[in-house]
Amino acid sequence: MSTATLSNLRDYLCGTLSTSDMIWLVEEMKNFMRRPEEKLKPYTMEELNARIDQSERDIAEGRVYEFDEVMHELEEESTYEEAPEMAGV
Repeated sequence: MSTATLSNLRDYLCGTLSTSDMIWLVEEMKNFMRRPEEKLKPYTMEELNARIDQSERDIAEGRVYEFDEVMHELEEESTYEEAPEMAGV
């Protein structure tokens, strides 16, 4: 995936997901990439509603991450994970 595609996807997700859901999604994606033989299961409506309720409670109680903090962490992880590949170039 190109950098532009990833940037567009990031911007879209940041505009549609809560911060806690963004962090969860990133963790799930990283875990999935480490174990590609496992498939993600779709959520039931009860599970989706429970996640929405939890996100709303997290926001109301101040358990959120600032956008810049999340992006900084993602950039650090991306730089760290790409570094070994760049060494062989």
